[in-house]
Formats: sequence, structure tokens, C-alpha cells
Amino acid sequence: MRNFSISIFILSLLVSCASKTDGFDLQGSVSGELPDSTSVFLKTSDSLNQLIEIDTTRVVEGKFSFMGTTDEPQLYYVFVDGLRGSVPVILENGAIGMSFQKDSLAFAKVEGTLQNELFMDFLKGSREITAMGRSLQDDFRRASAARDTAAAESLRDEFFELQEKMKTHNVDFVKENPNALISALILDTLIKTKAMPLDEIRAMYEALDPNIKASQPGKNIETILNQTKATEIGAVAPDFSGPTPSGGQMALNEVKSKLTLIDFWAAWCKPCRMENPNIVAVYEKYKDLGFDVVGVSLDSNADQWVKAIEDDGLAWNHVSHLQRFQDPVAKLYNVNAIPAAFLLDENGVIVAKNLRGSALEAKVAELLQ
Repeated sequence: MRNFSISIFILSLLVSCASKTDGFDLQGSVSGELPDSTSVFLKTSDSLNQLIEIDTTRVVEGKFSFMGTTDEPQLYYVFVDGLRGSVPVILENGAIGMSFQKDSLAFAKVEGTLQNELFMDFLKGSREITAMGRSLQDDFRRASAARDTAAAESLRDEFFELQEKMKTHNVDFVKENPNALISALILDTLIKTKAMPLDEIRAMYEALDPNIKASQPGKNIETILNQTKATEIGAVAPDFSGPTPSGGQMALNEVKSKLTLIDFWAAWCKPCRMENPNIVAVYEKYKDLGFDVVGVSLDSNADQWVKAIEDDGLAWNHVSHLQRFQDPVAKLYNVNAIPAAFLLDENGVIVAKNLRGSALEAKVAELLQ
């Protein structure tokens, strides 16, 4: 059911474009019995996506407030001491109203500024579809417990239809609201989940309002699109270098072969480890004909990385910065899931991507014959 968490994923990333009004004034209202002097915390995410506390205030007769200025509106979270969850709010200069019931922060209402209004519009539709998804999950569990295979199969089909409905909701919102920052975050999610062809995503990005393109999320999308374009089939693969298991340095341009597979993997990645025997078999069969492999590990532990190389018999060049998905090579190639692979010809041109199993050997055999 991961597609139904797309709005939550977007909440964790959302930042907004700049506003020219003087300062923000966030006035909050909590319904339900909440003692005076209860602490309220204002938090945001740092560069590592960790929550950091920015400000704190207290509840007085069910009210609280935060005031200040911001150069660039950004997503913040309001936490109330003793209550579960938090309320997301875009702090952009202007008067912002927030109201919620103390036992249901997830359904808070935020209003008063353009980006918050647009954000609430998006969440309204997303929550409706999410609620339908939860209902389907409950029905599916009951059908499974009753061993009603016919009902379970029907519910599975409904779930897939609902996934498409969520995707359509997101895409339609982007097209209808090019001035909404949430539209940029939706596109970012579609790119990272590979939910749509890149040319369609690029077209929607180009249709965004210039202010949204100039915002931080807009710039992030532009960077991703440019990086993705640089690693599309037909492009010359970006050069890179990295630390080897022995402590030296190795660069891609040092590998001189008719075909080179850049394999992104990790010791902790089970699908990668399952694919390794296939890559080994192809390597052993075609290495004398000009096939080579460069392994780029997204590990963080050097000992586990080296042990996996030895255990799986990966007798080719390896590099890793031991930074998992923050690895600069992974970022250069826009790799956000593994296994991932790029097959290069003797000129460094990408001729295929993400081939696995028999498809890898078939392509290598075709190009080396």
C-alpha cells in the first residue's frame, strides 16, 4: 500500500517559494481539554531530513502562536507535548490560521496563505483516496482470514484501480495548479518512484509557474532531470572516481573495455546479492571478449563491503565512498534504488540500463558478436 503514503512522503519534503509580505503570524487553536501551559514546539527538517526544534510556546486557553519572518517559506511541523502526531504547516510570510482537535492532529486545518490553501486542497483529495485504501486493506485482511480467495482477488483488483486513481489525482493536480509548490513535490515523487516516463514529467515541469521553478523544490527537480538526462541511453556516461577496497583510487576512464557494466549494489541489498551470481557468470563467460564490470557499492561499513565482494566472488574493480545513497557516484547517476546498472560501449556511451538475469547476457552477447 506504499502508493497511499505519497502525501506523507511529500509532507516530509515540502518547502515553498518566497513571498513578499512582512513576516508570518501563525495563530493556532486546539479544541478538547488541554491544560494551560502545555508546550507547543515548532520544528523543521535539516539537510539530513532530521527534525530540529526552531521555537517553542505554550497553550493558553486553547490558543498558541508563533511569529517571525522567513526569507523562503518552508515546511514546518507543530508538535504538542503529550499528543501523538504533528501538524504540517508552510511558514510563508502572512497570516496563517491553524485549528485541530487534540486527538486528531492528522486532520488539522491550515489556512490563510496561498501555498497552505493549495496544500489543503491537495490533501483533501489524497485523504479521501487513502481512506478508501485503508478500507480495502481491512476488507482484504478479513477475506484472507476467511480464506475467501475470490473476494481477496477482487479486492486486489480494486486496490490496483485505486493506485491508478491516486496517480491520476496527483498528475491532475500538477496540471491544474502550476502555481502550487506541492506540484513540484509531486513531480519529485513521480521521478523518484519512476511512476511515469521522464518525458511526461519533464513536460509538466516546464509548464510550472516560473516562481515554482525558481523555488528550492523546483531547482531540485531541474537538477534531477538534468542528471537523469545525462544518464539516459545514448548519453556518454559521466566519469567518476572513488576509493577502492585497498584504499586507493580508481576512475571509470581507467577501464578500457569493449563493454563495461557499472553495477550499483550493496552488501545489505538482498536483490543485489541474488543477482551477483548472474553477473559473475556473464563476466566469466565474456571477460576475454572485452566485457568488464565496475562495482559501485552503497555500503556504509567497509568490512561488510569487502566480505561481500569475497563471498560473492566479484573479481572486478570496485569503488565506494561508504555513504549509502549519499554516495557522490550514486547522486551523479541519480540512483535512488538498487540494484541499478548501466551498460557502456567502448566509447563510454550508455547502451542499456538495469538489465538483469538472462537479459544481461543476451545484450552482452549481442554487442560482442
